[in-house]
Formats: sequence, C-alpha cells, structure tokens
Amino acid sequence: MSNALDLAGIEKGYNHGRPNEINVLRGVELSVKPGEVVALVAPSGAGKSTLLHIAGLLDTPDAGQVRIGGEDVTGLGDRRRTAIRRNDVGFIYQFHHLLPEFSALENIVLPQLANGAGQRAAETRARDLLGRVGIADRADHRPAALSGGEQQRVAFCRALANQPRLLLADEPTGNLDPETSDRVFAALMDLVRDTGLAALIATHNLELAARMDRTVRLDTGKVVT
Repeated sequence: MSNALDLAGIEKGYNHGRPNEINVLRGVELSVKPGEVVALVAPSGAGKSTLLHIAGLLDTPDAGQVRIGGEDVTGLGDRRRTAIRRNDVGFIYQFHHLLPEFSALENIVLPQLANGAGQRAAETRARDLLGRVGIADRADHRPAALSGGEQQRVAFCRALANQPRLLLADEPTGNLDPETSDRVFAALMDLVRDTGLAALIATHNLELAARMDRTVRLDTGKVVT
C-alpha cells in the first residue's frame, strides 16, 4: 500500500538572489502512512505552515517531490491540483474559516455538493460527522451562535466531508483555552481514528503531540525524528 504522503528533498526559499534571501525548507524528507497520525513540532516561523501548504498543493517547492497516495503531484497543472485538493486532502487551520451565512450543517454539505454529491447524501454524511464529534444538536446553528470549540469541530467535519486520504492541520486548537483544546483535540483524534485516514498535524503543544503516533520536528529547515 502506498503512503498517504511522501515528501522527498523539499526545498523552499523566498527573495531568491537577494541579500535578504530566506531558505525555509532545506531538503525535507517525510512520509505519512495511511491511518497514521504524525505531530509536526517547530517554533513559530520555522516553516511548519509552508511545509503543510506544499504537502497540500497550496504552494509549490523550489525543488523536490510531493507524492500523495503514491502519485507524483509535484508538477501537475492547476486543474489537476485543484481536483486532488478537493478529493484527497482535508485542511484544518487555527481559525475555523466557516462561512458565516450558512449553518454548521450547510458548511459541511457545501464541499460535498461542489464535489458532485447529491443533497440527501451530503446532508446524511454531514449529520453523521457532527454526531461523531458530539454536536449533532448544533447542526442548524450558524457559526456566530457556536462556541469556539464547536466552531472548530465543525471545521474538522468540513475537512473530512469528502472523505480525503490525508488530513493536514495547522495548530488546529491554537485559538482555544487549554480545557477546550483538550476536549476538541480528543474529538479530532476520535474522528481521525474512525475514518482511518492519515494526518499530519502541526502543533506547538507537546502534550497534544505526545498523544499522536509519532512526532517529527522541523529544525533549521529539515525534518528530524
């Protein structure tokens, strides 16, 4: 079985050829297996977000190879990259980015409709996901009527709406207080375990990192174990 994600020799820098050139990633090597949850730990500004954006085809490396599900996706055109992001990759950010004019249920239904699902099937899956994270009773509430923890759980469900093979999360509980963070992270882990997908989760919280399958660190632009 192919890895969910393989990064090989990933290089990324900014301001190329200028005196203030910055080399963020320097030959990153990283693989994530199906069903594996990996913590990515690094100080702020070390390149965690850049690495996740490259892994999720939101950015392109200066050098190296990205493989998702065994497919080399490094040099694909925009249309194919968009299709892979929609079908195979789920994103969770520190801020929920829910659409404020739509309910929790609708925020999870919309990505499915955009991917060709029928209305009834999309609603059924959305309600199932909300139930798995313990907020089925909040389905009809808009984001402004939800607590921070509830908003983030809806964001988790939205990220998994199209049944991706790979979940990428950038400080997914960073905006929450410690008690809420712990509860919401437990809901995320339950959801990931239930679905069996691979996950790469960037966090500065070492206690949360210890609850994942393994931890890798980004140090001077390289991933170390």
